[in-house]
Amino acid sequence: MSRPTVAPLGAAIALALAFPAFAQQAPAAGTTDLDAVIVTGTRASDRTALESTSPIDVLTAEDISKAGVLNGELGSALQALLPSFNFPRQSNSGGADHVRAAQLRGLAPDQVLVLVNGKRRHTTALVSTGSKIGRGTTPVDFNAIPVTAIKRIEVLRDGAGAQYGSDAVAGVVNIILDDAPEGGAWEASFGLHHTDVEPIGQTLTDGQTSFLSGKVGTAVGDGGFFRVGFELKNREATNRAGFDQVPPWDQSPANLAVQGQRNYHLGDGESKDINAWINAGVPVGEASEFYVFGTYNKRDTVGANYFRYPDGVSNWPEVYPNGYRPVSLGENQDVALVGGVRGQWGDWDYDASVNHGGNSFTYRLRDSLNASLGPSSPTRFKTGDYESSQTLANLDLSRGFGSGDTTHDVAFGAEFRFEEYETGAGDPASYAAGPYIDRPTGSQAGGGLTPQDVANLDRDVASVYAALSSSFGEKLTTDIAVRYEHYSDFGGELTGKVAARYEFAPAFALRGALSNNFRAPSLAQIGYESTSTGYSAAGQLTQGRLLSVNNPIARALGAQALDPEKSINASLGFTSRIGEHFDLSLDVFHIEIDDRIALSESITGDALTDFVEDEFGVRGVQSVNFFTNAADTRTQGVELVTNWRQALAGGNLLLTGTYSYAKTELKNIVATPAQLLALDPSYQLFGVEESNTLTDAAPRTRAQFTANWNNDHWNLLGRVSRHGSAKRVFNFGGGFEPEQRYGAEWQLDAEVEYKITSKWSVALGGLNLTDEYPDLSNEDIYYFGNLPYDVLSPIGSNGAYYYTRVRYTF
Repeated sequence: MSRPTVAPLGAAIALALAFPAFAQQAPAAGTTDLDAVIVTGTRASDRTALESTSPIDVLTAEDISKAGVLNGELGSALQALLPSFNFPRQSNSGGADHVRAAQLRGLAPDQVLVLVNGKRRHTTALVSTGSKIGRGTTPVDFNAIPVTAIKRIEVLRDGAGAQYGSDAVAGVVNIILDDAPEGGAWEASFGLHHTDVEPIGQTLTDGQTSFLSGKVGTAVGDGGFFRVGFELKNREATNRAGFDQVPPWDQSPANLAVQGQRNYHLGDGESKDINAWINAGVPVGEASEFYVFGTYNKRDTVGANYFRYPDGVSNWPEVYPNGYRPVSLGENQDVALVGGVRGQWGDWDYDASVNHGGNSFTYRLRDSLNASLGPSSPTRFKTGDYESSQTLANLDLSRGFGSGDTTHDVAFGAEFRFEEYETGAGDPASYAAGPYIDRPTGSQAGGGLTPQDVANLDRDVASVYAALSSSFGEKLTTDIAVRYEHYSDFGGELTGKVAARYEFAPAFALRGALSNNFRAPSLAQIGYESTSTGYSAAGQLTQGRLLSVNNPIARALGAQALDPEKSINASLGFTSRIGEHFDLSLDVFHIEIDDRIALSESITGDALTDFVEDEFGVRGVQSVNFFTNAADTRTQGVELVTNWRQALAGGNLLLTGTYSYAKTELKNIVATPAQLLALDPSYQLFGVEESNTLTDAAPRTRAQFTANWNNDHWNLLGRVSRHGSAKRVFNFGGGFEPEQRYGAEWQLDAEVEYKITSKWSVALGGLNLTDEYPDLSNEDIYYFGNLPYDVLSPIGSNGAYYYTRVRYTF
């Protein structure tokens, strides 16, 4: 939705950039370091990004710092820099308010494998259940990785299960940590949102952010290093909720007393982060090195939930005379530590390592109550503890051989991984069914886990692989890999990949890849349970339960053990580099995935409630869903990346253009089990709402033009992005399935940085300078004026953001 007014600071920045933009051009960042030797997607030791057999983006620390990172969020930086990376902001979305999920090529967040220094990164313990994008997945928490710890990032946009193991369906993100043997940096930034909020006719300033980081390094021995750093981050809340019109069925005198107020919350919640990291390498003898690296994140977050009216069964006026809005609290701790030794043994290079990573999350509520306990109910609850971890041992061997123009790099390796997942019960009051049987049970905005519903799961995963990278003269290069991976709970799977690049003329080349890939259900998808709140077809709040597929209630409703996802990936690309000025890569891809894992539709209605109470003695269950192998899917798309470099006006100009398109279609949909149909013939296991989650809830297209001009003192950057349209479909039950398509949105970002000295620099910048918002939601979706914006568009619903930064390097 276009907005004609540009805030004063935005106008100032735009004017500051205007002259350089015409005289010299300006802004940008992207896949710029094409001459850097890559370590991802190949075993060859001398290939660059443009020479790779599969599409790879290389982002330097400088690219990331120029991305206009919102308060040190790595995920936001990757969305700004990568053509097919999506990192939406969530609100009123349960766990997704606390841990944001990212997509690559429009696929699920847990179909992207994340490595740090080439070693597998663990995932979050919290299943993203209340979100739309990434619903039902257990993603890697990108924002738990310190952005100032990064030397560069290599993003392989292709299936790579044979090379790196399960989960690498959409691609691989390899984050390489800073290993400088000397020097360091201090950085501080402050930012805020200043925006015109159309639904309430007000100009708001909120969402203040502050960021402080430091890092330092020193040499160790002959060729070793020790590097350590920290980050402190704080973000205040934003709120874009509208004025409450109060639903017609709730318009009692007590409820009408709160009409016209902003009773809901739509926007970012408060968050506080502490990040720390270490990266070190110590020489051992003449040809070996001991290394260790790790990250730590502690984050406290606040999430939003729906408002409870004063006169309603979910409230006791003695406790909340004006109604209440429960607030979710997340206590998130993330730890990763890797140690190993690498070096040479004769003609072979070896790397042996031990890797442990884990995430723990405690979910709490305040400003809530358990209405079934009466007016004496507590108002604060712990609803559950969630913890996941992985421990790995790796051994990799590689060597090069060949003669003349023909060279080969061969690699063998083995990996053993032990995974654990455990949940803990909430406070007894959070799940208690009290004496007031006409009131909903459990804490409002999320009933607690009962002792009977907790999970304690583990499994072993072992794999072996072989890979061969070859160069046949200057024109032809190939990569071949094969891996056998065995899960103690799902059995074994053989995956393979073959890829090639052929330079058919000077500066022009074709590349292609074919692979099959594999992703086992995460332990969290097998064992996770939770209670949440949503709306029924009548617009009333309902308590819903997400059940494990092992839960007896879920089994009685037709839930079955989950099968692994299996994919076949094919890609074909064209690359060109003409002189030192221009390069281009164009890749098309086709991904077939069988047995996609997703959440079922919410099963609601009196038939369900009566069945669960009669058969299991559990009353008040108004809605149920569980995981299922929902469908087979086909994803097709194209990605374009271009760069132009030019010396100009005493400085250097870089222009980057990117475009991505990804469309997912459903091929086969799981049939509704007989158990559900026996309860109610209208029940559907997988229908319009969850089909929308997999296919068109995320924008299919994204385009970006960025430019960057710099000299010894100035760095001028600007970026124009177009986020494609997205579609929202709800299934509230009773045949009420409202939908809306939200149009494409344009976003303008810019930054001016001045280097005062060789050590000091200051910057002023802004994101979404023209203060754009998504389309307003229609009357079927905006819930009587309370939730005017949806969370689907990557532009978010916070409006313009301005920031300043100061950096000192030494």
